[in-house]
Amino acid sequence: MKFKDQVVLITGATSGIGEACAEIFGKQGAKIAITGRNPEKLKNTEQKLKESGIQVYSILADAAKEEDNRHMAEQTIKHFGRIDILINNAGISMRALFEDLDMEVFRKVMDTNFYGTVYATKYCLPSILKSKGSIIGISSINGYRGTPARTAYTASKYAMNGFFESLRTEVMKKGVHVLVVAPGFTASNIRNTALTADGSSQGESPRDEAKMMTSEEVAQHILKATLKRKRDMVLTFQGKLAVFLNKWMPGILDGIVYNQMAKEKDSPFK
Repeated sequence: MKFKDQVVLITGATSGIGEACAEIFGKQGAKIAITGRNPEKLKNTEQKLKESGIQVYSILADAAKEEDNRHMAEQTIKHFGRIDILINNAGISMRALFEDLDMEVFRKVMDTNFYGTVYATKYCLPSILKSKGSIIGISSINGYRGTPARTAYTASKYAMNGFFESLRTEVMKKGVHVLVVAPGFTASNIRNTALTADGSSQGESPRDEAKMMTSEEVAQHILKATLKRKRDMVLTFQGKLAVFLNKWMPGILDGIVYNQMAKEKDSPFK
């Protein structure tokens, strides 16, 4: 029970990596607070965690709204008395060429992925400073390497990485741990719900989800990295290779990335 009685707040925890983190941290003795925008999904996840013997508290909240993030932090502290670990997991993706993209979609992705992280961190930070806890950002390989047809998603993850790099330096002498996780391609519903050019959901992943790392595997890595208070974590061989090549051979990687994305099912390049 390595996290016994620690309070872990996870945004966007009704599916995928967020839900998996709630389960794995909860099974290590943590008290779990989860958020989500869908009341039914939130209730179902809460019930599932309770059936696993996990102490959980759910809060209906939209990561893109500042007031919801303020409320989320206040309610978690009111219910559990503190926040030790914040996992900024809430996020949405998109898939459309920039020339075709409705700017409202761009704003929505930035509001959820970047500003949602900023808001959550802002309102949880005072409690985490007191407990000398951890702030975790679920970023992406797109935070290191941009990919075509995902301009807004890439921008949001680069912004997240820069925000946490700056914040980490601010709090490094105050005992607060900041971890940025780049999962790589993970089997979750983020591609199914990715927004298209007009803001509608993509509906079906263009990639073979069966060949990807599972959300549960990612959660295991996050748990271990939190225990070791790691700085950064890039997962999957493909992800590590992309980060390496982009650092040393970015021009060559441009062509590789273009060709890979052009081969996707229903690629916008076709």
